[in-house]
Amino acid sequence: MEQIFIVMLIALAVLAIIDITVGVSNDAVNFLNSAIGSKAVTFKTIMIVASLGILVGALFSSGMMEIARSGIFIPKMFTFNDVMIIFLAVMITDVLLLDVFNSLGLPTSTTVSIVFELLGSAVCLAVIKIVNSGSGWDTLPEYINTAKATQIVVGILLSVLLSFTIGSIVQYLSRLVFTFNIDKKLKTFGGIFGGIAITAITFFILIKGLKGASFLSKETTLWIKENQMTIVAISFVIWTIISQLLVSVFKINILRVIIVIGTFALALAFAGNDLVNFIGVPIAAFQSFGFFQASGMGADEFMMGVLAEESVVAPFYFLLIAGIIMVVTLWTSKKAKAVVETEMNLARQDAGGTEEKFDSNVLSRSIVRGTVFMGNMIDFVLPKSLQLKLDKRFEKPAVTVKRAAKDEPAFDMVRASVNLMVASILISIGTSMKLPLSTTYVTFMVAMGTSFADRAWDRDSAVYRVAGVFNVIGGWFVTGIVAFLASFVTAYILKIGEVYSLVLMLIIVGILLYRSNKVHRRKEKEKELEEAQLSRVDVVNIQGVAAESSTQIANVLTRVNEQYTVVIDAIALQDINELKKSRKKLKKLEKEVDNLRGNVYYFIKNLDDTSVEASKFYVVTLGYLQEMIKAVSFISQNSLTHVDNNHKKLKFNQIRDLKLIDQKLQEFFDQIIKLFSEEKYSEIEAILANKEEIISTVDKLIQKQIIRIRTTETSPKNSKLYFSILFESDDLIKATIGLLELFKNFEMDVKRKSFIRMR
Repeated sequence: MEQIFIVMLIALAVLAIIDITVGVSNDAVNFLNSAIGSKAVTFKTIMIVASLGILVGALFSSGMMEIARSGIFIPKMFTFNDVMIIFLAVMITDVLLLDVFNSLGLPTSTTVSIVFELLGSAVCLAVIKIVNSGSGWDTLPEYINTAKATQIVVGILLSVLLSFTIGSIVQYLSRLVFTFNIDKKLKTFGGIFGGIAITAITFFILIKGLKGASFLSKETTLWIKENQMTIVAISFVIWTIISQLLVSVFKINILRVIIVIGTFALALAFAGNDLVNFIGVPIAAFQSFGFFQASGMGADEFMMGVLAEESVVAPFYFLLIAGIIMVVTLWTSKKAKAVVETEMNLARQDAGGTEEKFDSNVLSRSIVRGTVFMGNMIDFVLPKSLQLKLDKRFEKPAVTVKRAAKDEPAFDMVRASVNLMVASILISIGTSMKLPLSTTYVTFMVAMGTSFADRAWDRDSAVYRVAGVFNVIGGWFVTGIVAFLASFVTAYILKIGEVYSLVLMLIIVGILLYRSNKVHRRKEKEKELEEAQLSRVDVVNIQGVAAESSTQIANVLTRVNEQYTVVIDAIALQDINELKKSRKKLKKLEKEVDNLRGNVYYFIKNLDDTSVEASKFYVVTLGYLQEMIKAVSFISQNSLTHVDNNHKKLKFNQIRDLKLIDQKLQEFFDQIIKLFSEEKYSEIEAILANKEEIISTVDKLIQKQIIRIRTTETSPKNSKLYFSILFESDDLIKATIGLLELFKNFEMDVKRKSFIRMR
């Protein structure tokens, strides 16, 4: 009988390792976002500091395992067999749930997931017990610690409101003091700001990061708790003096110091307190097995009240192994980068032309509209002179050194320092008051509050950023609901199916994780390919623009040419699946080019003063590309609608004529793709010499269809589709010819300027 429980423990150990990897991928954003976003130090330095914080937090943590053992359910009401089912259900659900959120690139709370999974599986077993015993439903609170679940829900709301509001206020005041001319203001205010920030962070380490640490005695912990204000006062004086010396004597940017210390602190707290979310359940299961073996009783007889005893602590070697796995995951996880990227996109300083991760919705539009109205009301009340003074504090200095977009920080070091300082203070206060503030909620909402106060959400980006925040917040609430239901169902299956259901569930977990990682890798490869093929232009003169545009044109024409053929073949065969795939690919291509047009503002700003004419050249080039894609997209959409509505097929003669156009276009595009790939603009003249032939072919087919309608054609729907394909093909050809003529003029202009220089 004990063999099945050993198998369960092995399964739990494997699930624990997987859970650590997916959990760290999700929670890495909590302590990495400020340092990465501000680019205060190199990425390698950030990772080393965070790794040290994680390792120290894991080693010096007692595990805080009581939440897994007795925080949600009452152990004395469950047998050993029951708690093993509860723990297995929790781990299976947690691994799958966190992996889904990581794949979507959304930060969620591992605390909420583990709490509601424990609640769901425990409620399931409690319900089964109540039904089997014939007890009343009023006995359910005897099995479940309902107060803890209520605290978590209250904690979510409290975290969201407090973190966003306080983060906004502190950032606004900090920006008024420092403005965006940080170097000048640091000499005056750097010492006091460093004293406040580092005091908050060190206090956070003592109160939150090392809470319950195994190397601190109970007397030391009690002394820290009773002398909090004294510690804060002494720390403030010491850190202010040190900060001022660093700024004035050693000429060190104190903001970098704050960011490094803050990153270490949050990483330490993450490992020290959130480790329970990943290994608390497996450790509780391991300890339960030890108690069960020592009891000498049956699995369905031994009640697990011993789990609630405070003397039960996590083994040190488990914590060491978990810490090492967390560090390795931090360095290797690509999904962690996706989650960090989500928060960076929502908090970054630039806006407008950049591609937004989330679409706007009714709620975000209403909130932004209301905020704009309130802003107008405030402007009406405030004196004009005061408004101008305040606006001046938020003016960004002109950028003298031009850098590629990827090298630009998402926000400056003032905001990064405020993020870390405010998050540290709020989590410290919440912990000392025994409020269940989630690290994820606090760090995310503080980051959103500071970006809002820093005017990173302007009229061009606000609706998308607000929609993104609501998407993430909604995900947090969904986490609790889905975790509860999924764990409830999983526990029921394990209880009913016993060993057979366990094997089946583990197989399902393996398959789903394999598929998830496979899909994620494919998406990453597609993203890298897209960035390599069709990326924002970071060049400074017209020659560079022409070279970069040639690459983009060759890429677009290749994909347009391919999809045109796919659509013509699909309409001939009435293949609705191919038409749907084609429409999806063309929408993706259209979005890519639209993003390039959205970034024209940044492109123009990046040009040198001698190449302003490149602006118009690039804008017109993108305009032609967009016209070409829209023409093929229109053909694809009309063809799909025609087939989807089961209209009559195109006649053989019509299909033959369309294939003729397709063949001529393929030959035409192949020449142009080769031309742009090799940048042989001198061959444009030869290609344009044959333009009348392909244009006249389309004209002849239009006239041919008119004759058909007057003689043999009987389907108005067929005529509508056929004409739309021909007219859009004509637009496609003319847009391509316009593009060629643009580059022909460019080539002539280059030769003319070269001749003038030679003279």
